[in-house]
Formats: sequence, structure tokens, C-alpha cells
Amino acid sequence: MSRFADYLTGPGPDNPFPGIKVLERRMGREIPHRLGSNEGLDMPHRALRERFGDAMTEHVYCYGDSEALGLRQRLASLYGLPLEATLVDAGADSLIALALRTVATPGCTVVSAGGTYPTFGYFAQAQGCRLVERPYREAPGLLAPDFDALLASAQEHRARLVYIANPDNPSGHLHGDDEIRQLRAALPQDCWLLLDEAYHDFRDDANSAFGREVLPGVIRLRTLSKAHGLAGLRVGYAIAEPETLAMMMKVRIHYAVSTLSQAVAETVLDRHDEVTTHIADVKRRREALAGHFRQLGAEVLPSATNFIALRLPSAGLAGRLNQELLAAGILIARPAHPDLGHILRITAVEDALEPGRFELLEQALKHA
Repeated sequence: MSRFADYLTGPGPDNPFPGIKVLERRMGREIPHRLGSNEGLDMPHRALRERFGDAMTEHVYCYGDSEALGLRQRLASLYGLPLEATLVDAGADSLIALALRTVATPGCTVVSAGGTYPTFGYFAQAQGCRLVERPYREAPGLLAPDFDALLASAQEHRARLVYIANPDNPSGHLHGDDEIRQLRAALPQDCWLLLDEAYHDFRDDANSAFGREVLPGVIRLRTLSKAHGLAGLRVGYAIAEPETLAMMMKVRIHYAVSTLSQAVAETVLDRHDEVTTHIADVKRRREALAGHFRQLGAEVLPSATNFIALRLPSAGLAGRLNQELLAAGILIARPAHPDLGHILRITAVEDALEPGRFELLEQALKHA
């Protein structure tokens, strides 16, 4: 079975501040007089009320529910997930750091594709891990993490964890469910698979049975930043076996997700029809954007996300165009990793479809 960090296998650490919502659930009744938590319950908040109104201000007085029960109940109901297999934290980035704190120790090896979502490597190295990166597989119409290479490195270096973004960021590539299962089965038993599914909602098969599975030795991460439009409030969730989540709770920041963030997320999930409509609109814009650039002769990689990725002839051209667009007030994404410097990523928002928005890029493609 997969290993946890050595310092978590004993009785501690224990969360010293479970919070009033957790205490009320344990007691089975409300605690009406909050006299021990040093929260600013009698702060008048006149300035906040003037700007945001009374309803919003009520959410700022107290620490958030450390177990985010209301939010997890909605996630479980909407997506068919076991309630006990979910954990809410402050976005997928925070969950990456939390997963590493739970399973990795300084000096251990972790493996990822060279150029994938860079926050993973950033946190892994800050945790004192040895980061081993393997090149992407490249072919016509393909830019994807190389599972064979990742597996070989995991076995060679006795890795503690392998990181995969699926769908991938920045390529947009989607590995099939069977590929993920086969990778997990081939990894050493004591090696974790950290499956970053930040763009899961944009998969055409997002509601499949696989999306609801709790996979042994796997920590799945998702976010409400993309399809749900809550990037500024930092809300994400993990799907894993209950005993894994119990270990993660040992090293989780107590009140990582604020009362306001939880209330907003619950409201958005209660109106899931709006989320569903948004996802359909994103897919329509993504295909329109991809078609536009293909007509100009650009290579547009297949994408199961809310963006398209253009593969340019050289990193030099991609870097120059990225800087020229930025100087013109147009921010797109270009991976910092040298292996993927020839990739430009464009988010499929309505503004991207504005005629003439990418005139600089279009002219360069015509003469490339």
C-alpha cells in the first residue's frame, strides 16, 4: 500500500482548532454564545456594509467550517461522489501542496512531465523533494506526458509520487480512463499517483463512472476556478480514500476556505444549470477559436480544457509573439519550461473571438 510521510504514521498531529461548526455537529446542537474563539463578532463593519451590503458582511465574522460539510454534500450529490471521499481546500494549488506534505518527505523523488503545470514542481522542490522530469511525447497532432517514460523513472528512482495533469496543462491532451488505470496498476505499490483534474469539467465524458471512482493509491484534485468561475475565492476539492483524506487533514490549514468562499461555492453549486450552460459555451468558443487558427495554417492541438494550445515552429517565434501581444495589452500563456517554449495557450473566452484580437499573431502565422 502507498506510504504516507513518516511523521504522520503515529497518533499525531491533531488539529487543535476544529472550529465551532464541527463542535456543533459533534454535540448535535447549536452553540449560541461564542465567547472563546476571539473572532471579531461585534466589529460593526460599517465600511464593508456600505460597499458590499449586509448579506455579504455576515459571512466575514467567523472562521469557516473546517470540514466544509455543506460544500462537500453538494459536491457529493451533484457528481455522485462518496461524501467521506471528499476534502475541500483553498484551490487545486493548495491541494497539491497538501498532498505533498501528506506523502512526501525531504529527499524523496517525485516525477512529472517536463513542462506540465509548474506549480507542482515549485511545491515539490520547496518540500525538499528531488524532482525528476521527463519530456513530453511529440508527434503530429500530439503533445502529451509520456506515461512509459514516467513509469520507468518512477521505478528507477523508487519515486514516492508521480504527478499527472489530465486533461493536461498546457497541451490540453486527455488521457483515456484505461490509460490512467494501467499507469496506476504499473506503478510501485508505495508510489502515489497525484491526478490533477483541474479541467475535468470540460471533458465530454465528465459525468462518466470513472469520474466518480475513488482509486486506491490515487489523490484526485479538482477546482471550482475554471468551470465554476470562482478563481478569486480559492475553492478546490480532493477525491481519495477516506484514510488518505484523514492523513491530509492532519496537516491541512484549519480554516483554509473562508466562510464567504464556502457560501459562494454552495450558491453556485445550487445553480448547477448555470455551470452546465457555461461549460457548453466554453466548448463552443474553444472549437470556434481552434477553427479560426487552423484556417490560418496554425497547428492547434486537440484540447479537452477551456483553452487551445498552438504549436509554433520555434520557441523563438513563440517568445517574440508572446511579448508583442503583451505589449499590446493581450495576455496569453507561454510555458516557461524550455521544452515547451514553442507552445502558446489561449483561453476560450468571448474576448478571444473578437475580430482582430490576434492580428499580430495572425500576421506572423501567415508569414511563418
